[in-house]
Order: sequence, then structure tokens, then C-alpha cells
Amino acid sequence: MAKNSMHVQSRRYSGEDRGGWACGNWFEFLLVVVVASILLLGALGLVIFWVFNYRNGVGWLDEPELLFNYHPILMIAGFVTLSGFSVLMYRICRCCRRIYVKLLHTLFHLLAIPCVVFGFMAVLESHNRATPEPIPNFYSLHSWMGFVTMGLFVLQFVVGFFSFLVLLCCENATASFRASLVPIHATFGITTFLLAVATCLTGLTEKVFFTLNSSYSLLPEEGIVVNALAMVLVAIAIFVSYALARQEFKPQKETYSEFPLEGIVVNTLAVVLVALAILLSYAVRRELPIGSTLKVAEIK
Repeated sequence: MAKNSMHVQSRRYSGEDRGGWACGNWFEFLLVVVVASILLLGALGLVIFWVFNYRNGVGWLDEPELLFNYHPILMIAGFVTLSGFSVLMYRICRCCRRIYVKLLHTLFHLLAIPCVVFGFMAVLESHNRATPEPIPNFYSLHSWMGFVTMGLFVLQFVVGFFSFLVLLCCENATASFRASLVPIHATFGITTFLLAVATCLTGLTEKVFFTLNSSYSLLPEEGIVVNALAMVLVAIAIFVSYALARQEFKPQKETYSEFPLEGIVVNTLAVVLVALAILLSYAVRRELPIGSTLKVAEIK
């Protein structure tokens, strides 16, 4: 009799694990998602606080140093905050219909695109308009990592938009093809996000060394703020990665939980091709004479 009772109880617990969550699972899920969301918004708030309290805010074309300040704000807004919420949509909206989640996922990426574009244009213009002489472009590790990140971001968006939204018009005919792209798209997504966080960290380090110089070792107030921002970015990478990797957080109808070896190989090949394209474009640019660069006439 006792054995039968234990057997029934064991079946009840196993059925609960398959069909629903215990209180501990919900607490863990809510904790990770809420903390990740707070960190994503906190990173954007911290970079705005840093720029306006220690870097004199933002400016326009006639103030190159202030024009540069758009760059950290827009890049963190696009690559970290908006992209972070985009990838978290598949965990936050786990009870919604997949098509609605995909639309929200695409919407956040669409909002991130103008941030990235204008952030990239801001740093180029600020370097080219710097006085007494222009600042060189595309020489640092930060800029090279930024190119790779932007390349992966564009590739992700094009493939995702085409395969998961455009091909829905012939859903039955393309179901197997779209299913094969799910693990590859997911791998590219988290890789691009983590690379974006790493690029932001190298950019912050480069900026404080250029602006604070030797005083950075004395840990001034601005240095503490930048270090705190960097730690928030590291925490974002940890919590978002955990939320995406945790098997229990995935929607119940999601069946592509493991990345196949083929997907990893294809992803690695794509990263190599993007890196080669960046290196070739950089080599070609270095061969161009200085006089061939675009010159903007000064308005007197």
C-alpha cells in the first residue's frame, strides 16, 4: 500500500514537472526577467547620466566633442537595451502566440536600427570635424569589433525578416526550411548580443583612457560611474544569457532547444566571412590617398 502511494506521488510530481511550474520555477523566472529588464534600462540611464553630468551633454556639427557623445548613448540604446529586450521577448511573452512574439521581436530590432546608424554617423562626423586635425578612424580594436557586430546585426535582421516573416505567406511549403533556421538564427542572436556588449566595454575603456589619462588610476568620480556602467553591461550579458539558455524558461511549444553541430559550423563560417570582408575593406581604404576623403566646406 505504501509502495503504491509513493508511486502515485512520484507520478504526480513528474506530471507537474512536465505540465506546469512550481513556485520555485516561477520565482526564478520572474527574478531573472525582472533583473535583466532593470539592468537593460539601467545601462541606458547610466550612460545618459555619464554623458550629461561629466561630458557636457550632446551637441551638433559645430561641436565635434559634444557630437561624439551621441555615439555611446545611441549604441547602448540600440545594441544593448533594444536588442536585449528583443531577444528577451521569447521569454517575457512565453504565453503569447508565436506570431505576436515575432512581431515584437522584429519591432525592437527596427527601433534599434536608427540608433545604430545615427550612433555610427555621429562618431565618424566627430572624428572628421575634430580640431586642430581630424582623428583617424577604424584603427582600434573597438572599431573593428564594432564592424563585426554591425555586420552580424544586419545579417541577423535580413535572415530573420525573410525567413520568419516573409515566408509565412507560404507557411506550409516553407515549414521545414524555417524550422532548420531556428537554431542557427538563435545562435547568431546571442552571439551578436554578447559581441555588442563586449564592443561597448572596449569603447568605454578606450574613452576613459583618452579623456581621464593618468587620473583614471586615482579612481575619480567619473571613473567610478564608467566602471559601474561597465559592470551593469557585464551583468546584462550574464542575466540575458542565463534567461536564454535555461531550458525551463523556454515556451512549451518550442521544440528546437539544442543547437546542432551544423548550425555551429555555419555560424563560425559566417563570422569568418564577415571578418574577412572588414579586413579587406580596411586594407583597400588604407591604400586610398588622404585627399580622396570627403571634405565638408566650412560655413563662415
